[in-house]
Amino acid sequence: MVPLTTNLTLEPNDPLRLAALCGPFDQNLGHLEKRLGVHIRNRGNVFQISGPEPRVKAAGALLSQLYRETVGQESIDPDTVHLFLQEAGVDELLARETVGGEGPGADVIKTMRKTVKPRGGNQTAYTRAVREHDVNFGIGPAGTGKTYLAVACAVEALEAQRVSRILLVRPAVEAGEKLGFLPGDLAQKIDPYLRPLYDALYEMMGVERVNKYIERNIIEVAPLAYMRGRTLNNAFIILDESQNTTVAQMKMFLTRIGFGSTAVITGDVTQIDLPRGEQSGLINVVGVLEGIEGISFTHFDSRDVVRHPLVQKIVDAYDRYSAPDRTTTRGGDRKDGSGDALPGTPGSRAG
Repeated sequence: MVPLTTNLTLEPNDPLRLAALCGPFDQNLGHLEKRLGVHIRNRGNVFQISGPEPRVKAAGALLSQLYRETVGQESIDPDTVHLFLQEAGVDELLARETVGGEGPGADVIKTMRKTVKPRGGNQTAYTRAVREHDVNFGIGPAGTGKTYLAVACAVEALEAQRVSRILLVRPAVEAGEKLGFLPGDLAQKIDPYLRPLYDALYEMMGVERVNKYIERNIIEVAPLAYMRGRTLNNAFIILDESQNTTVAQMKMFLTRIGFGSTAVITGDVTQIDLPRGEQSGLINVVGVLEGIEGISFTHFDSRDVVRHPLVQKIVDAYDRYSAPDRTTTRGGDRKDGSGDALPGTPGSRAG
């Protein structure tokens, strides 16, 4: 790669915004240097960037984009820097001459308390699919935004009066613990497992409003077992942790969907807690429904993780470590209890 040194002038020359951009002891600049493999020096609002040409151009584009984010902000934390790097895709950035600024406005999810912008290509495609299809599957590892974006889309639809209620559904399968030792009825026992959904709702709607909507049944929390026999019209339904549904449960859930409803089914096929020998309904449904008009499948991978940078490395490490276990063993049984190839793995990726 051709080495390059270039100067970037950020306008307006605002000392407070420049301090927010650089971070304490220039930690944000150091983060960009480490991730992109460039050297950054600045005097006031003039930044000198040195390194391989594509990386210098990528760093300049990201600095300009981050500087726009400093409007009205006291600081830009390292998590925000990481999210911008993640959204752009470092590998993709290195191959491009320039990087666009803000993403398409149509992809932004707007709620009364918060605006959510999808990060990266898969999150953007997922958001668009949820808005355009009645049944949507988000499949991939933890930290890729599957559930958070689904909740954001649900709140947006409720506030725009496109649906009249939100349903949060989860299969009652223990992840190493026993539900029977938890206090309360089945709905109360399952509440702790729905905490990520509650947290996202609280962030976008506020605790008081969420609790009021739960009391009025505008927001309903339901174990999957409670869905049998119901028909859900004009609702936004989120089935979380769907890798722990059986084939029969997945079919039962999907046939509950009524007119004017949107369903989002999220899950991670590497974290199945079903009893040994029980086939996952999420793995099965990919082969059954893929290609049907009106149904979308979005497959996430470690590159879409928007948590701490180490989370992506952890996901990759587990994938490499467990790769031999994903092949068929004697009798067609696998360690997750099914004989099917996992979606999103080599040779079986769908969509």
